[in-house]
Amino acid sequence: MKSLNALATIALVALPALAMSSPYAVYESESDFDTVLDAAKNAIAERGLYINNVMHLGEMLERTGKDLGIGGPIYRRAESIEFCSATLSRKMTEENPNRLVNCPFILSIYTLPGQEGKTYIVHRNIPTEETANSAAMREVAEMLKGVAEGAASW
Repeated sequence: MKSLNALATIALVALPALAMSSPYAVYESESDFDTVLDAAKNAIAERGLYINNVMHLGEMLERTGKDLGIGGPIYRRAESIEFCSATLSRKMTEENPNRLVNCPFILSIYTLPGQEGKTYIVHRNIPTEETANSAAMREVAEMLKGVAEGAASW
């Protein structure tokens, strides 16, 4: 029994660490897709950020799946918003030119077949070692979190 309790304690301690090392931050909303998409666009605009493009990835994946004869629908709807902050992009790339890979920022919104009443918002996590050593990357991480939470809260 003691070993089972010890194992459970280790699992409870390890799970948050594993979750934090995920390459993706996922938020869930009970609002419909269009409401969350509009909220995301508003959250981006409210921060003075520029939307470059809205990519209709769900439609593209559905079409290419049919064309290739593989799989069924992955998403009911899925779109990604590509956006930019000249200030944040400049700060992070001045510190480390390799961070160019983070431009543009992308927030994806999707719904899944069979999961009525749930809309998901996802963005890439900024690795902990980046945020620990860089004020610019902490600012980027906070901005991404704020935009995603803004979208999820509607």
